[in-house]
Amino acid sequence: MSPLDISLADLIARLDEELPEASELARISEARLRAQTLTDLGDQLLDHYVSKAKQTGASWSEIGDAIGVTRQAAQQRHTPAPFEQFTNLNRHTIVLAQEAARTHKHDFIGTEHLLLGLLGEPRGLAYELLVAQAGSEQHVRDVIEEALPPAGEKALRGHIAFRPEGKQAIEQALRASADLGHDWVGTEHSLLGLIRTEGSPAAQILHTLGFTPDTLRETVKTEITNRGTARPTPRTNP
Repeated sequence: MSPLDISLADLIARLDEELPEASELARISEARLRAQTLTDLGDQLLDHYVSKAKQTGASWSEIGDAIGVTRQAAQQRHTPAPFEQFTNLNRHTIVLAQEAARTHKHDFIGTEHLLLGLLGEPRGLAYELLVAQAGSEQHVRDVIEEALPPAGEKALRGHIAFRPEGKQAIEQALRASADLGHDWVGTEHSLLGLIRTEGSPAAQILHTLGFTPDTLRETVKTEITNRGTARPTPRTNP
């Protein structure tokens, strides 16, 4: 058994259980998607502890030694990115967005994929707001699916790049957090970032669901105040 109490047999059994009618080729495709998700989560795990080490005063040389790479490689790989202020739940939605793009065989991550990522994290405040507005998760998913571009011919391997409007939505999420005086970027800020990215597919979807930038901002502000949230902890962040 691995240190995570999960084995190859566990992963195989779960995939087989969830896809009992799938062909072996279909299972290969699904296994590759799950392997990529595990890789992405592993990268986030490493980033988390690199950040902790930097906070305690560790040098890049020491961190590089711990990882088994040069100082330069460690610094280039783990230098704070736009996601540094993102809560753990919100970082997970980015992984889910990439997985959504790969599942639909798209060669980009757009705002529509970011919205699917938020819908895939039911512990997040964004999920609660979406479902409360639309009446059900399935209704939100149906509206998003209708807006998605046609599937590509095959899923990409490795990194999938953000479209310009996807990058803009992330920047807007950071600004939304700052505007509200918060020192974290939660799923609710990402939702605000999406609706603030005017003309994007996600903004259009959110308007279709009945959201407006101003009312969504006030709803987020009220929800955060009512919950008495200062800064979310890694295990309970919105």
